[in-house]
Amino acid sequence: MKKIVLIALLFLTFTGYTQERFQRIDSLLTYLNNNNKFMGSVSLREGNEVVFSKAYGFADEENKIEATNTTKYKIGSITKTFTATIIMQLIEEKKLHLESKLTKFYPKVQNAEKISIYDLLHHRTGIKDYINQDSLSVEDFATNDLKTVIYNKINNYESIFEPGSKFLYSNSNYYLLGGIIEKLTKESYASNVENRIIKKLGLKNTYYPNDKINSSKKESYSYIFNGTNWEKAPEWGNNVAFAAGEIMSTPDDLTEFMFALFNGKLVKNTSLEAMKDLKDGYGIALMQFPFGERKFYGHTGGIENFRAVVGYYPTDNLGVSLIVNGDNFNRNDIMIGILSIYYKIPFPFPNFEKIDDTVLQKYVGTYASPEIPLKITVSTKNGELIAQATGQPSFPLTPKSDTEFVFQTAGVEMVFEENKFTLKQGGQKFKFTKE
Repeated sequence: MKKIVLIALLFLTFTGYTQERFQRIDSLLTYLNNNNKFMGSVSLREGNEVVFSKAYGFADEENKIEATNTTKYKIGSITKTFTATIIMQLIEEKKLHLESKLTKFYPKVQNAEKISIYDLLHHRTGIKDYINQDSLSVEDFATNDLKTVIYNKINNYESIFEPGSKFLYSNSNYYLLGGIIEKLTKESYASNVENRIIKKLGLKNTYYPNDKINSSKKESYSYIFNGTNWEKAPEWGNNVAFAAGEIMSTPDDLTEFMFALFNGKLVKNTSLEAMKDLKDGYGIALMQFPFGERKFYGHTGGIENFRAVVGYYPTDNLGVSLIVNGDNFNRNDIMIGILSIYYKIPFPFPNFEKIDDTVLQKYVGTYASPEIPLKITVSTKNGELIAQATGQPSFPLTPKSDTEFVFQTAGVEMVFEENKFTLKQGGQKFKFTKE
């Protein structure tokens, strides 16, 4: 009897802590939403069970339609992982090979005879990015066949480098892969996504859209905070992103997709291993996101002002997805907060109370330390403290108090005194003095 009681007590304690953990994640996201830093949705999946799922803010701010965990968001480049999965299925069906050349499908692309499917999947083609290194005109958007316009642009690009020689992310690669899927299957890309992934997994809130956003269909707009209000971001036209970034989904569906991908429901293990094989940090539409000693596989996405990420950690069988439709805070910092709380790592909530500028000005200057060979310059911008180490990008400092500031992404804490500060990172402390 005592053993049964003890086991029951342990179970209750674990269950209580689990709920406390998710309540704290909810508190963090609610706090960010209440401070106009974030609108969006999150999902945490353990195995095939969603253990936390919630949406924050509005899907349609103008009409005050609140988001729910079935609200659909644009996922941007996470679409590439769907596209790559279909390509790997076609390879398994012997309809295609990683070594197959682009010349078979798009012979007018420069170096098509040298560019392989492997190169397209790994962004090693030398093909210019039609989105980030080019622009679409008003006339382009007005055409009835935007895809043909974009394919013609890609056909006419001069190659940036020799195919296979290096990595350069280019949306053109996955636009072409979408066309290859259509040519091989004689079906639309949308139909392939529907039949090969969505129906197979029973995803309820994922699809390739064929019209503009409609909030009455539980679709979300994206927003930019103007300092006072959330402003709706302009929409892109249909087929602008195509197989490189067009799909709409939810965090729940994205974590289910990743669970299925890593557990043999969509491709064979040999295909998955090929997808996980990183070259210059990029696999076949998979990247690694480190969180301490843990390595999550997944992808990020950005389109209009949507920001999305999905990750899967095989060791813990943990899936996590965050989609942001109101972007006024670093998405990576939000994810660090979610995972820190999940893994019981201390995580101080950011402090959005403005510190008096006269206090901040006392910290402005260049600091040096006899312990490490770099200098740190501290400045202010828009009422916030900014730090920059020699030869490195600047980073914002979030206040914990009038004297303590943190940069959570790198685990940095800086404690100021008069004309000096102590930098804490990774269990080490370094004394800096103002020059």
